[in-house]
Amino acid sequence: MRGWWRDLTDLVLPAECGGCGQPRTVLCPQCRTALSGVAPCRVRPDPEPPGLPVVHAAARYADEVRAVLLAHKERGALALAAPLGVALAGAVREGLRAEHGPRGGAVLLVPVPSARGAVRARGHDPARRIALAAAAELRRAGTPARVLAVLRQRRAVADQSGLNSRQRLDNLAGALEVAPGGGRLLGGGPGGGSVVLVDDLMTTGASLAEAARAVREGAAGGAGGDGRERTGRTVRLIGGDAGVTAVCTAVGREDRQHRGERSAEVKAEAVVRRHGVPGMARGIPAGDGLCAAVVAASPDAFEINRN
Repeated sequence: MRGWWRDLTDLVLPAECGGCGQPRTVLCPQCRTALSGVAPCRVRPDPEPPGLPVVHAAARYADEVRAVLLAHKERGALALAAPLGVALAGAVREGLRAEHGPRGGAVLLVPVPSARGAVRARGHDPARRIALAAAAELRRAGTPARVLAVLRQRRAVADQSGLNSRQRLDNLAGALEVAPGGGRLLGGGPGGGSVVLVDDLMTTGASLAEAARAVREGAAGGAGGDGRERTGRTVRLIGGDAGVTAVCTAVGREDRQHRGERSAEVKAEAVVRRHGVPGMARGIPAGDGLCAAVVAASPDAFEINRN
């Protein structure tokens, strides 16, 4: 009811620009340009958390853009979801173009969920609301798109404000999971499509990295019976000294030719998080297909070519 009432008052009462406060407009032309007036760019935090997919952002988190995001998230200016969705849709398109080229097909937007307490306090889930607006914008432009809100928190996490990048990773480690049945929707097949993680803001990348871990494991489990069948299990290997994170699917089978001993066929995809390891590329494994898009990222994250 609280969200419905805010939607109604946004339509009836005079609004002011969420970026600069100019009266009688939800978002003035200048602030709209700041939000989505330039081409989305690839962004990368420093340090980059393990498992973070390639991320594209529509704008730098500063000045008017920062004010717009805070107005939508914290002050309940829900009418801003539409222009924020347009900006996010642009970042989604650029991410898909960079990762998959001109390939068509459906786009599945998976929003990073807010903490339950934050949703109750705000009366809405900002990332999910913006994702719905982005999906509508993509459909208007001819791209089949829908929102799959399949991620959920499986344990409480501390408030992220005031935490550094390492602390945020520790705070969020293992905090998300794919809801039952969601893995089958993420795992491809006739109903599948390109999966894009979406959020309103990226700072350290910890939330997106944790969401990516949950989606990858959920998709692998969905393709193999949620990982509970005797013939399949999901294994995560972390080589701390080597800086290598690997996600493996191990399939055990009965080898009758070797006196009933169990053998394993292991397919591994490694993500290298350390320079100087030959034959490995920085970023997500080749063929993973998972990418991410956000409305805004910290200005430093746009400097991806720094030494």
